[in-house]
Amino acid sequence: MDSLTQIVLGAAVGEAVLGKKVGNKAMLFGAIAGTIPDLDVLTKYFTNDPISAIEMHRGFSHSILFSLLFAPLFGWLIYKLLPRAGASWQEWSWLMFWGLFTHPILDSFTTWGTQLFWPFKMRLAFMNIFVIDPLYTFPFMVFLIMAIRQKRTSEKRKKYNQLGLIVSTSYMALSLILKFISYQKFTDALDEQEINYLQIDTRPSAFNTILWTANIETDNAYLIANYSFFDSQPIHFESYPKNRALLGKLVNNEKIKRLTAICEGWYIISEKNGKLYFNDLRFGLMSFDKTENRFAFSYLLKQNGTTLEIEETPKDSKDAKKLLAGLWNRIWGN
Repeated sequence: MDSLTQIVLGAAVGEAVLGKKVGNKAMLFGAIAGTIPDLDVLTKYFTNDPISAIEMHRGFSHSILFSLLFAPLFGWLIYKLLPRAGASWQEWSWLMFWGLFTHPILDSFTTWGTQLFWPFKMRLAFMNIFVIDPLYTFPFMVFLIMAIRQKRTSEKRKKYNQLGLIVSTSYMALSLILKFISYQKFTDALDEQEINYLQIDTRPSAFNTILWTANIETDNAYLIANYSFFDSQPIHFESYPKNRALLGKLVNNEKIKRLTAICEGWYIISEKNGKLYFNDLRFGLMSFDKTENRFAFSYLLKQNGTTLEIEETPKDSKDAKKLLAGLWNRIWGN
């Protein structure tokens, strides 16, 4: 999830593990531990290949192995830095382990998911919460702020921190229930409209768990539909042809195969002004306007002789404003 959420979670976990012994230092180093796995985004500055940067994100640094290997090292460094803080290096290591480990656990509930079991090529993604969800983060943060204002030995401090963890975890559990309900709504609509399909993926739209999106694969196309818990009209499925034939010989290109693996096969090919685009369906469209078909993650395929270059299409603030306006209107029903 976003950096703020991971900092809040890391701080709360740090407090739960060692707060009574070392006070606010537990929150500080818990927050640091909750941030460390996402430092893998810096790899994009060391490679000219956007595919490699995507593959590395939420990889090794988000694995159980990383937590096990680096928690003792970070714990030892903190102990050497603060030898009089009142905690042993083993206790600091335990704090760092939970701060590092809960980060990918939280990420596993998002659409992007995480490679928790790296080096095995298995991405864990429950897709029940968006990467930024204010209803998960803000109540959690309020309880954390209330806790930090108390003395480290205060029972109120422990209570507030526990409440933050309970409320955030309860919301996460609720999002799983909402995902199940929305999934049933989509599959019931497909049956009612007698649509044959191969597979279906559902996920929440940006910043909420009221409006849900489904990607449905059929033989020659993908269907995309939205469902809000405030909807009064039947679900409408918009069709997007796969257009895999447009790739031609590129279908066997190594970079195309890597992109296909990243998006787990959920993609379409589009052509505009003589240019080919690889569109990742998992993160949806950039607009709720049915006349537009620009996807959040789209890659321009540029063939230079025998070399294929991949460029992610840029997004600007106008795109975000239009998406947010459409999202707000769509949440309240069709």
